[in-house]
Amino acid sequence: MSQLLIEIFSEEIPARMQQGGARDLERMASDAFKKAGLTWESLTTYGGPRRLTLVVEGLPAATPDLNEELKGPKTSAPAQALEGFLRKTGLTQDQLVERDGVYYAQVSQKGRATTEVVAETLDHIFHTMSWPKSQRWGSGSFRWVRPIHRIIALFDGAVIPYALDLGSTIGGEGKKIVASNVTEGHRFMGAGQPFEVTDFADYRTKLERNFVVLSFEDRKAKVLDGAKAVCAAKGLELVDDIGLLDEVAGLAEWPTPILGDMDPQFLALPPEVVRLSMKVHQKYFAVSQPGAEGLAPHYVVVANVEAADRGKALAAGNTKVLSARLNDARFFWEEDQKVGFDKWNEKLSGVTFHAKLGTMAERVERIAKLAAEIAPLVGADAAEAEKAARLSKADLASGMVGEFPELQGIMGGYYARLAGQPDAIADAIRDHYKPQGPSDSVPTAPLTVAIALADKIDTLVGFFAIDEKPTGSKDPYALRRAALGTIRLVEASDVRMPLMTAILNGLAAIAVGAQKSGFTHIQEGEKIFDVNKIDIKPFVSKDRFILYGILDKETAELGSVSIEDQREYLGGEIVVPSLLAFFADRLTVLLRDQGQRHDLVAAVFALGDDDLVRIVSRVEALSGFLATDDGANLLAGYKRASNILKAEEKKGALPSGEVSTSMANQPTEEVALANATATADAAVNMALETEDFAAAMTALAALRAPVDAFFNGVMVNSDVAEERDNRLKLLVQVREVMGRVADFGQIAG
Repeated sequence: MSQLLIEIFSEEIPARMQQGGARDLERMASDAFKKAGLTWESLTTYGGPRRLTLVVEGLPAATPDLNEELKGPKTSAPAQALEGFLRKTGLTQDQLVERDGVYYAQVSQKGRATTEVVAETLDHIFHTMSWPKSQRWGSGSFRWVRPIHRIIALFDGAVIPYALDLGSTIGGEGKKIVASNVTEGHRFMGAGQPFEVTDFADYRTKLERNFVVLSFEDRKAKVLDGAKAVCAAKGLELVDDIGLLDEVAGLAEWPTPILGDMDPQFLALPPEVVRLSMKVHQKYFAVSQPGAEGLAPHYVVVANVEAADRGKALAAGNTKVLSARLNDARFFWEEDQKVGFDKWNEKLSGVTFHAKLGTMAERVERIAKLAAEIAPLVGADAAEAEKAARLSKADLASGMVGEFPELQGIMGGYYARLAGQPDAIADAIRDHYKPQGPSDSVPTAPLTVAIALADKIDTLVGFFAIDEKPTGSKDPYALRRAALGTIRLVEASDVRMPLMTAILNGLAAIAVGAQKSGFTHIQEGEKIFDVNKIDIKPFVSKDRFILYGILDKETAELGSVSIEDQREYLGGEIVVPSLLAFFADRLTVLLRDQGQRHDLVAAVFALGDDDLVRIVSRVEALSGFLATDDGANLLAGYKRASNILKAEEKKGALPSGEVSTSMANQPTEEVALANATATADAAVNMALETEDFAAAMTALAALRAPVDAFFNGVMVNSDVAEERDNRLKLLVQVREVMGRVADFGQIAG
């Protein structure tokens, strides 16, 4: 068994593309080798600033000989089928074997040298690997992420015959890069000359000698350990930043952390501003003083060289650049405080949120109304929620957020405090975008939760209403993130908010905004709603959630209308089910990540419940129940009963009415199941009324033994029609009782 070493040496690859390139190289190489019949012990790739490397251990010298029998068409098949089979196998008809009226081909193929397979694989990779951005160079037509200078291709220590054709040139032949055993070290600190390598161990050792750390993880460790060391030497602590660590590990082949000084006056700026300015523009790490709040007047820059003066000159130069950046930030900070929320909100009237959803100011109006309605459900004051929501997007028009969009919300929180707003409102403005990802914290302050939910619901309802839903891997408006954020907020704060009601509120708010803006129609899929025919009147429903009465002026009188009517007038009959299904999908993903089965979520959602807290409780109780012997056996009994009933339904309507327990010669197992079902029915209803889902499962567990006994001792399809009908009615009752807890038909097993 031999070792394969491949290196693609190029100009600097963008840090964000290196690890993706390494993964693609691994995938494409392994797929090609498997297809060729090659096996190996290990296959590893490395991505760095100037090279992609592949090393495969334990490759055979050649692919195995192939001997297989291929089944062809029937002897009675059309001539075209036989001709196609012959082309596929490369044989003639007299070489085929006929057996049981079918043609078979015995195909034998000699194994190929591994070097041939590798050369073909390399060519395939070079010409088909997809990069986010690629370029041509010289006058050739070949494209790669950056210009390639060298290729190492070694198998068992010998160079593989391969040349990459860079494409035709104007008026001449194309330039080629011929594979060799030669590479280069660090651009500045290396030996200055290319060097030869014999295998991977030699390659890695010589790269280290020439100041190149091959492994991404090793470079990260070198950055982190070095940064902590230079901080510790001055009694400081490094402020962790995983994203920045990943980025700088892709910027330097020989990362060397250096501690720099910052003018202390800049610490008067919000720490988020200082950190972001250092991170986005300069790729610096922030530094703190142990035991002290805020940042220290220092930073860590990662150089790609080891300077003779230990980085003093580098640090001085970087400090000048950082000071210029922070001076700009300080200018925005000071100027923003002279403007204020009123003028920022005025500017939002001229900012388009979406062509079909109006301006950002109109979006703020919708969020404010929704936040006021949601507030009582989360324990917040409605007026305070509406006020905070009206201030929540104002900082989008500020100079600081214009320079650093990542600070939206955060700067609004700071400016609100400076303007004398209460801490609760400032915190709500700061945190209402959360959670923005699976690792982001979930706010629990009632006022913040109200605005965060209103913000996300408006986003979801708005884009679903104009048919801008996520498709496949595309989600330009981050609707999956908004739905997942909504679920996490509801779950963390135990918010009892029916989703359908919230969706209809969002649709109503969009209709209100359309009327105020002079729009005449809302388009939902293929349906068009004339908003001038809609009158909107607020009222409070029985569950205390404020709704809007939507009325068609031509067909209805003023007054409150039902949810069904709202769905009809607003297009909710399209938006509501599709958005509920979207939430179900996101909840399934979330619970699956927590170890729950996806079919259990489907079984609960099938009941039509749209209370996320209740749904999660049902799923957890159902999961625990099915993990018991009673649950597993009752599920089997349910499926048996369901199959019988489905077969009978195909013949006609199932019998209905009360189940008799006093028929002549009635089996005791039938009577016992009827009594147990009646008892379980009452217990399940009581448990569901109080949302004690564990008790509901306990009630169902009591059905396990009588269901088993019934199927073991009673024949459902009796020759006596009266007996058969009574037993079918009993199975219908069992299905209905269990169906109040979950749709067990959707559960696998």
